[in-house]
Amino acid sequence: MTPNADATRVLIVDDEQSIQIGSERILSRMGCQVLSAGRGEEGLDILSREPVSIVLLDMKMPGMDGMDVLREIRSRHPDILVIVITGYATVETAIEAMKQGAYDFIPKPFEPDQLRIVVNRAVERLRLTREAEKAEQARKRTLLDLDAEKSRIRTIIESLPNGVLVTNNMGQVMFMNPACRTYLGVDPDRPTGEPAAAYVDAKDLCDLIMEISQGCHLDFDDIPALEFVGPNEKYLLARARPVLGDKRECLGAVVNLVDITAMRVLDRLKSEFVTKVSHELRSPLSTIHEQLALVMNDMVGQLSQNDAHLLSRAKEKTQGLISMIGDLLDISRIETGNVCHEVKPVQLEELLASIIDFLKARAETKDQSLVLHRPNTPLPPLNSDPLALESIFGNLIANAINYTQEGGSIEVSIDLVGINLRVVVQDNGFGMEEKHLEKIFERFYRVKNEKTRYVTGTGLGLPIVKGLVESMNGVIQVESEPNRGSKFTVLLPIKTADAPPKRTDRAPA
Repeated sequence: MTPNADATRVLIVDDEQSIQIGSERILSRMGCQVLSAGRGEEGLDILSREPVSIVLLDMKMPGMDGMDVLREIRSRHPDILVIVITGYATVETAIEAMKQGAYDFIPKPFEPDQLRIVVNRAVERLRLTREAEKAEQARKRTLLDLDAEKSRIRTIIESLPNGVLVTNNMGQVMFMNPACRTYLGVDPDRPTGEPAAAYVDAKDLCDLIMEISQGCHLDFDDIPALEFVGPNEKYLLARARPVLGDKRECLGAVVNLVDITAMRVLDRLKSEFVTKVSHELRSPLSTIHEQLALVMNDMVGQLSQNDAHLLSRAKEKTQGLISMIGDLLDISRIETGNVCHEVKPVQLEELLASIIDFLKARAETKDQSLVLHRPNTPLPPLNSDPLALESIFGNLIANAINYTQEGGSIEVSIDLVGINLRVVVQDNGFGMEEKHLEKIFERFYRVKNEKTRYVTGTGLGLPIVKGLVESMNGVIQVESEPNRGSKFTVLLPIKTADAPPKRTDRAPA
């Protein structure tokens, strides 16, 4: 029979052969591998050559007695469990052996069940000891792995080109990497532990960090990014997110800082270029447009149908270029922050009524209905620039007219939602697929299909609307389905003039 490699190895050291033979028979049936020795010296010799887990040791043997053997085993093989075998008349010897490190004892003569109980108890002790050792080794490996992983993560974070700042749930800064210290002008040796305001000279960012650290934004995925000017006139973009625990509790905030100075410089150069070119082109185009109009008026009835069509198309195209130049200038002003100059209280429902009155004639040419739904109770005034508001809602309502079929309907509604005025512009027109919804606010992007191919436009109206809404710290949302229409929702905070400086959801283009 092939011996089990995992079986417990037991050494019996006893000068009585009957004890050796009987014990070996009992232990073998228990699945143990058994070795035997008749003298203490022989037993120690076996232990020096063979791995053994349990020793059954007789206390009274010729030559080297059991107590001396026990001391040698404890000295050389401290992990071996020693069960001493003693007579009833020598219980004191057994107690002394226990004090010297023996695991247990069994008196002579013993029954098989007594031996099984004592040995099973020792085997269980060995099993538990091995499991504890394995658990301790696993714990040490885990700690080493965690320490190595922590070291790697720290090295990676400290070598990042972007700034990283971490706070606890009280808003105190617990970590700043070197890039963050450089961006914020913080001395490399300055300790952390103070509130964010001690390191960041930007009140709006500090307020946002405190809000996130205290768990105010756990249920919001659209936490706005924030731009601010750091030391040395560097433009920085900050994005912050909560740090969550296993139970989704807020442990603090992590802030990522990006140097966007180069982007801002390019934006300024681009805006200056657009402004200069636009001004240079607007004057001659306006002159051409006016001259075409004069020619067409002076030659009414004298032009062939084909010539009249060509002049009309030329006039239409020059008007389109003039509109595009105006849109480009509007976008340039939005990007440079030159919007909402004349902030004053505006009754938004009255402004919407005037826009609808102006555009109703255009809707009627397509046999469309254009109505405004007002609430029964008066709405509070909105502190904003009326020209910017006219641009926002004029664009949205004009788009609804353009992208709705003849006989369609456009409904505009306004109400109060919390601290925001909500304006909804909804039509039952052409609509659009979901893939277009994230792109329609990009410059020059237009949805083109069989139904919209004849709709003229620059693709700049909605980017202008989004830029103006965000400059007022508002939000614009869109829902649409093909052939079922579109719904644009604008939320504007009532106290726009008191709102914090510009926040952005993206880096400058």
